[in-house]
Amino acid sequence: MSNITRTKRPDNVKNASQVRPRTWLAAAQGVAIVSAAATISAMSAKPSKSITYKEAGVDIDAGEAVVDLIRPMVERTRTPRVMGNLGGFAGLFRLDFNEKLFKRNYRDPVLVSCTDSVGTKMLIGIRMDKLDTIGVDCVAMSVNDLICCGAEPLFFIDYLAVNKVVPTKVAELIKGITDACVESRCALLGGETCEMPDVYKRNDFDIAGFAVGVVERNRIIDGSTVEAGDIAIALASDGLHSNGFGLARKVLFDKAGFDVNDRPPELQGDSVGEALLRPTRIYVRQVLATLEQYRVKRVVKSMAHITGGGLPGNLPRVLPDGLTVRVKRNSWRIPPIFNLIADRGPVDSIEMMRVFNMGVGYVMIVSPHFVEAILNRLSRMGERCWVLGKVCKGGPDLLWS
Repeated sequence: MSNITRTKRPDNVKNASQVRPRTWLAAAQGVAIVSAAATISAMSAKPSKSITYKEAGVDIDAGEAVVDLIRPMVERTRTPRVMGNLGGFAGLFRLDFNEKLFKRNYRDPVLVSCTDSVGTKMLIGIRMDKLDTIGVDCVAMSVNDLICCGAEPLFFIDYLAVNKVVPTKVAELIKGITDACVESRCALLGGETCEMPDVYKRNDFDIAGFAVGVVERNRIIDGSTVEAGDIAIALASDGLHSNGFGLARKVLFDKAGFDVNDRPPELQGDSVGEALLRPTRIYVRQVLATLEQYRVKRVVKSMAHITGGGLPGNLPRVLPDGLTVRVKRNSWRIPPIFNLIADRGPVDSIEMMRVFNMGVGYVMIVSPHFVEAILNRLSRMGERCWVLGKVCKGGPDLLWS
C-alpha cells in the first residue's frame, strides 16, 4: 500500500546517494563489497522515460506540503506532557510530571482507549465543500466515549485515507481536528495521511481517530453502583452528530429530492446541508468539571454517549442487570431535522429512536440528592440539560412514560 506519512526526510539527507548501505555478495573466489551507489547506478540503465510515483497516483511533495500547513495547528494542541516534535516516527507523552505549574501525578492510573470514525457524514462535507467540521466529528466521537468511564483525554491520533492529497483540503480537516483537541484538552500526538487512488474515487476520503485517556482506578465509572431511584440527566445534542446518515441521506436526498442548499420551512432557516453537517457536540469539559466537583462522594454513577442505536441501544449498556430507566417521553424538544426525516420518509417513531439520538447527546446517571446542583452547574457551563427519567427495576429495554 502506498502512503504518505506526515514526516519529512531529515534535513541533512539531500538524496539517496548520501546514504550508503552495503550489500555483501559471497562468491566462490571471495567476497565482493558492492556499494548501494553502484547498485543504483546499475539500475539506472533506464528506458526512455522513467515513471514517477506521482504518475502512479502518489504525490510525495503534496504530502510534505501538508506537514508545513498543519504544523502550527498541531502546535496549538501541545500540552506540557507532550515530548518531542512533529515529524518523528512516534509520538511521546509523559503520564506523570513534576513541574510546579502543571504538576500532575497519578497513584494508580488506568489507561483508556477508544476509536471511531465519522461514517458517511463525510459525504455531506464533500457535497458542501466544507471539511473542518468533519475533523471536529472525528475527535468528538472518541473523546465523548472516553469520558463515559470517568477518564480525561490525553492525546488523539488520526488516520486519513484519500484518493488524492490536496494539501489545503487535508489542512482543513486537520484544523477541525485540532480545534476539537483544544476543546477537549488533549494533544494531537500523531497522524497518517494515506493516498490510495486505486481504492478511493475522485474526491472521496475516509477518516478515523484514536483517543487515549487516563483515570485513577478508584475513580472508574462503570455503572456498578447504580440503583433504583437514581436520576438520568440528559445533555442535549446539536443534531444528528455522526450517526444515522445512511437513513438520513436516503430519505432527504433519494426520496424527498432535497439538495444540500434547500431550506425547507421545517428547518427554521437552516439549509438541509447545514442541519446535517452541524458537528458533534463535545461534552468533555462539562462532564469532567462535574466529576471534579465530587471527588469524595460517588455522585455520578454511570454515563452514556448516545450514538448509533439511540437511547434504546446505548443507555441499557451502562446499567446493571435488573435495572432500566423510565424515560419521560415528552421531557425535551426534538430538533427539527429529526422531524423532517420522520415526516419525509416516513420513518416510524420506533425506528427513529433506535437509529438517531433524537436530541439527546449524553446521559449521566446521578444520585437523586445532587440532581439540582448538577443541573445548575451544567447550565452555567452552557449545557442544555434536563431530567430525562428515573432508574427503576426492569430491563433490559427502556420504559417510556
